[in-house]
Amino acid sequence: MLLAVSSVCALSLGTPYVPPHRLVAAVLEGDTTLAGIVVSELRVPRLLLAWAAGACLGAAGLVLQEALRNPLAVPEMLGVSSGAALGVAAPLVLTFSLPAAVQPLPALGGAALGGGLTLLVAGIGRSPSAVLLTGAAVAAALQAALLVLMVMADQLDLQLIYRYLLGSLSARTWDDVTGLWPWLLVAMPALVLCAPVLSVLRLGDEDAEALGVRAQRARLAALAIAVVLIAPVTAVCGPVAWVGFLAPHLSRWFAPAAGAVRWLPWSAAWGAAVVVGADVPARLALAPVETPAGAWTALLGVPAGIALMRSGGRRRAARRGPAASAGVPEPLPGPRKTASGVAAEVPRTGASHHAHRGEPRPGGPTAPPLGTTRREDVR
Repeated sequence: MLLAVSSVCALSLGTPYVPPHRLVAAVLEGDTTLAGIVVSELRVPRLLLAWAAGACLGAAGLVLQEALRNPLAVPEMLGVSSGAALGVAAPLVLTFSLPAAVQPLPALGGAALGGGLTLLVAGIGRSPSAVLLTGAAVAAALQAALLVLMVMADQLDLQLIYRYLLGSLSARTWDDVTGLWPWLLVAMPALVLCAPVLSVLRLGDEDAEALGVRAQRARLAALAIAVVLIAPVTAVCGPVAWVGFLAPHLSRWFAPAAGAVRWLPWSAAWGAAVVVGADVPARLALAPVETPAGAWTALLGVPAGIALMRSGGRRRAARRGPAASAGVPEPLPGPRKTASGVAAEVPRTGASHHAHRGEPRPGGPTAPPLGTTRREDVR
């Protein structure tokens, strides 16, 4: 519902304003008015790109978090987004002209470089926390290299790189959308095959090995799938920040008892809803000047993700709390009937032995003598 409402707002609001009941005619019937041209040639491709970018980033965030068993494992913290941005900015600054069809290739190489370097330096077999800390260091190094390129750029390229690094859907056309779909057709089957393995990796490396899954290879395959999902999106609209962090937590919050197989489509849907919802204020808040959508996702996504993590932790603690605190009392000693109906005396040990002798119990008050009978003993 949120995705549908935000999509209608993205197509209707703006200059010119198009009422919702005229959207279908403007898109399908080839309306030649100004409103029809704006909707069909500018707003529809921008909306489709926001759908695809959000779905890819949300699914990639869930893949990384489940593969590394860390809720903070996001593309921004593993060097994947920084590497992709470096791969896109380098040809622009160094004046390398690339055809539109191969523009995602430098982003793909940079994302693979950032993610692979993180796993290589951290060690694949180490803990997920070590991988996350190493990824933050690799991302900082790649951002430093990107700053060097920005110093070398002229004023016009610097403005383009700055807007690109914040993640923007401005001035995107049908050519950008058509260049993105071939990469998605490659990533989607691999993502479907990867989902059951993520549920096994969540159990830990030893349990995964016992179930026949090679954890190191599975983790590398998950990273490769995340790179294929992130790199084309980053090449087209830049690194839209923290969508891969917020969307998986939203899917877990609404379905806490599900697994990775069910979380994956919901994470993609929530990622699309987040990007489309952020692009509407990015286009209209300071009109006629457009702000980057990545600024809005970072501004609202990080506090919302932290709040979801805290509420999810409280919900898990609340589910465990009553079961842990409600201990089952031990049966009190006393006569019990056997199958034949004859009363049998249960041997007394510990505190019951002291109660039988009428002696003080170690570390406690004197137990009642044997003659006194309590209702628990009768039961």
